[in-house]
Amino acid sequence: MRYLDTGSIVVMTITLVLFVVALFMKGMTHDMLLEAGVFLISLKMMIMLYKNARAGERTQRLLEEIVQHVRAGE
Repeated sequence: MRYLDTGSIVVMTITLVLFVVALFMKGMTHDMLLEAGVFLISLKMMIMLYKNARAGERTQRLLEEIVQHVRAGE
């Protein structure tokens, strides 16, 4: 969970709760496709946030290695 900040977790939780409430209030109707779409978009954004954080850490680590190699060559 270190890749997800508190705000992201709160948004994800609220979105999930609202989706479940809408599911019980509306039932399995055509409008649920819209609700499911909103939920999936929110979930996809959280997955992208996680992947971007991992990629950023990997890039930072590689840059630090490059700096160490450059300094060792001086």
